[in-house]
Amino acid sequence: MNRCRPTLLAALTLTAAAALTLSACGSDDDSSGDNDKIAGADTGSDPSVSPSPSRSNTGAADRPEVELPADLKLTFEGTETGDPVKDAVLADSAERMRGLDAAIAGTDPESKAIGFYNTGKALEAAVSWVGQFEQANATVTGEVRYFDRKVTLKDKSSAVLTFCADESKGFSKDKKTGKVAKTPVTKNSYVLYNTRLDKNADGVWQASQIISTRGAAQCQP
Repeated sequence: MNRCRPTLLAALTLTAAAALTLSACGSDDDSSGDNDKIAGADTGSDPSVSPSPSRSNTGAADRPEVELPADLKLTFEGTETGDPVKDAVLADSAERMRGLDAAIAGTDPESKAIGFYNTGKALEAAVSWVGQFEQANATVTGEVRYFDRKVTLKDKSSAVLTFCADESKGFSKDKKTGKVAKTPVTKNSYVLYNTRLDKNADGVWQASQIISTRGAAQCQP
């Protein structure tokens, strides 16, 4: 049985990992089905987002409105730390992920939010990832919860954000048939992300690099 196409569809995830995850066909081992979840690849490079129009962020930049389909829900825990700079990092990171999924789902056909909230390698990976979804005629659906979001400020214009994702209820969906790829929950349904963000001249915290670790012990329930 040719598993190239199933693996491609399985790898199409809400968390937009690097396109490298799509380069190889999966084997028939027990772990192959785990990737049907919405998930970032272990060597991933990008993430994702929520179901309703986004709230407006304050700041000098005119942030794009991000809207997602009703069947896609993202929950971001820990949005307020008491530090306005850290809160801004958290807000822009969440909007970045929402924008990525909006481009995948077709509610942001011009992908305005992708260019707004990404730069460098993260931008390249995001654009490539959306293209992979288009090629497979797939989208995303379900729910994803982001938790344990922790910001470390490196200086006035750079920060590191780590967080966990519970992707046990998120899946890829075939646009034509509407079929959702559902699989059992495993340890790989939980992912640790390590993100670098840089503040641009307009005051927007843009993601420049993202690394994911699937099945990380610290993200397990």
